[in-house]
Amino acid sequence: MHDFSDELRALRQRLNDAERYLDLEGLRKRLAGLETDASRPDLWDDADAARKVTTELSRVKSDVDELEGIENRLSDAETLYELSVEEGDDSVEGEVAEALGSVSRTLDELELRSLFSGEHDELDAVCEIHAGAGGTDAQDWAEMMLRMYLRWAERRGFAVELDEVSPGQEAGILSATFIVKGRYACGLLTGEKGVHRLVRMSPFDAQHRRQTSFASFDAVPFLEDVGDEVDIEEKDLRVDTYRSSGAGGQHVNVTDSAVRLTHLPTGVVVAVQNERSQHQNKAKALQILGAKLAELQREQRRAELAAIAGPKTEVGWGQAFRHYVLAPYQNVKDDRTGHETGNVDAVLDGDLDQFMEAFLRWRRREGAA
Repeated sequence: MHDFSDELRALRQRLNDAERYLDLEGLRKRLAGLETDASRPDLWDDADAARKVTTELSRVKSDVDELEGIENRLSDAETLYELSVEEGDDSVEGEVAEALGSVSRTLDELELRSLFSGEHDELDAVCEIHAGAGGTDAQDWAEMMLRMYLRWAERRGFAVELDEVSPGQEAGILSATFIVKGRYACGLLTGEKGVHRLVRMSPFDAQHRRQTSFASFDAVPFLEDVGDEVDIEEKDLRVDTYRSSGAGGQHVNVTDSAVRLTHLPTGVVVAVQNERSQHQNKAKALQILGAKLAELQREQRRAELAAIAGPKTEVGWGQAFRHYVLAPYQNVKDDRTGHETGNVDAVLDGDLDQFMEAFLRWRRREGAA
């Protein structure tokens, strides 16, 4: 029988740490309070308040169940190992090893969760991709990025709502707007914001020369109701309607149902084309606009604080922070975190968790510094 003593002690310590930083006792108290609120007979007199209670109840219960489940699995593994040692039974070695591996992987996920420090990290995310410099290659790169993030969301079991896609002139796309729905979607995607640079042999060049192209990615928290943060007045909006094009359901290209909203005071533009009617497209566009304006206000506040704190190095539109090189060698590298991999195909197929986790750890280090 392999000696699992050190591994069991290490996992027990990791679990104790997780229970502390996730505040298991606090979660249990909160769960009891939410269960009391959810059992009130007048709960659904206020539907919005009821949804908030039931949503939080589901999340808190899930966290408590997960931590208690790890405790049970680890205790079972400890007991099984102790009995096997006492009885000299080597037949359960594989079972113990498998149990410890499972507990370790679950703790990895919990430790990643501890890295989410942003106010809105748990929320869904409104995402935008825009082709930048590089002509047709950049538009093709923007479409490749869209596929990359859709595949990433699929891998994580997140739902995606594709709200608008503007096709490129010859190939690819000019822009896309979509909402990624899942717990911590916003926190995971925050580190993807900025300019992404692709270097490859261009499929659109007759001489097949190497081409560098750029596309940007942005993500902001999606709040169902931003009324407390922003006030959007009808007089501040320009509303344009047009015929939908590109990806969409059966109603696309049937009527002038697509809606483009321009917020005149800020110049923020939102387009939605995938709902069934012009009214639904406008309603969704207003939600997305509200999310973007709320984030704009938060960025302005952060800029004011940064101005007081002093200059810092920021990654802007003119400076790519991640580089995807397909020729003359293969590599993807993030300049901020230093994380890189040679498996470009896997990254383009949605294997982005490694970069997201590296960013979260980098952000915590920078915050501590």
